[in-house]
Amino acid sequence: MDDGQACQPSLGHPPAAHRPGVCSLLSQISKKIFTWYVLKTVVLGQMLSLFICGTAVTSQLLAENYHVDAPMLQSFINYCLLFLVYTVWLAFRTGENGLLHILRNKWWKYILLAIVDVEANYSIVKAYQFTTITSVQLLDCVGIPVLMVLSWFILRSRYRVIHYIAVVVCLLGVGTMVGADVLSGREEGKASDMLIGDALVILGACLYAVSNVSEEYVVKNLTREEFLGMLGLFGTLIGGIQLMIVEYKSIGNIAWDWKVGLLFAVFALCMFGLYSVMPIVIRVTSATSVNLGILTADLYSLFFGLFLFGYNFSLLYILAFVVIMVGFIMYCSTATYHMEPTPAQTNGGVENGAMKDDDTPQESATPLQYMPEELSRD
Repeated sequence: MDDGQACQPSLGHPPAAHRPGVCSLLSQISKKIFTWYVLKTVVLGQMLSLFICGTAVTSQLLAENYHVDAPMLQSFINYCLLFLVYTVWLAFRTGENGLLHILRNKWWKYILLAIVDVEANYSIVKAYQFTTITSVQLLDCVGIPVLMVLSWFILRSRYRVIHYIAVVVCLLGVGTMVGADVLSGREEGKASDMLIGDALVILGACLYAVSNVSEEYVVKNLTREEFLGMLGLFGTLIGGIQLMIVEYKSIGNIAWDWKVGLLFAVFALCMFGLYSVMPIVIRVTSATSVNLGILTADLYSLFFGLFLFGYNFSLLYILAFVVIMVGFIMYCSTATYHMEPTPAQTNGGVENGAMKDDDTPQESATPLQYMPEELSRD
């Protein structure tokens, strides 16, 4: 055989040099996706979705079966629980992390944060009275780009191309879910004034974005207990005042029995669990990551609704769930970073903790009085 022919590869098989390249790429992708961090993030994100599902299902049962229209009362009970647990916890602390010191130096900042959080909850729940479930699902996604923009300027978060692709994939999953709703007739016209309802959804989504960015700043630079304790204190105060103004007649019209009381209790416990766990998830990931993960909450609510409310099932719901989860995992597989790392962040500019060691000690508390300067820098 000629020496030149002996060196030529067989036409029926690709060159061996090409195969390792493909295998190497697949290996790199699997190493990014199949990690303990991604698994932990997915599990925690779906735990938050289940909490939100619990609040949605109990709210719908109260509205449809018992004609209860008291969204502020439902949220007020949650703020009271936060007060009894976390505000009392702060009261037993001393020094800079104690309740009195925080109130003397930062009270007005937490009042603003509580107003934003209370009105975000109220706007979204109230919107269901005026618009359709489909509109709420679609317009609620406005909060994600708003959250990314706020994170870009306030937290100086920087995203890679895969993060933008992941967000688009998640939104495609939401679009699939909405399409399934339209085909199944789930959105069928109970809307009394869609313009008001849609405006309330957009307002609530934007307020949630502000609240989540503030929460990410506080829990990553201060402590989770401080955030929840001050939110419990001022949320109870502001929510109580608003409750007396807008819902005193609605509360008087509630036909109280043990079933209604149980539904209120389950709603409050789910909301309390959501508020207690979310700062933990945001601390190890980011507010944007959390908001992408909880897009599946509507799907969990639908699955419960198949048995409780007689919803029609569609395979598109399964497809929507898979698409959202793929986008969420894509987002979590690559770390975001900060343009200008602050001294309080010890993970070398990595924000969502994908490269952070779980054994790294927590950062020391940074006084919140420096927060305005942080927020005002461009």
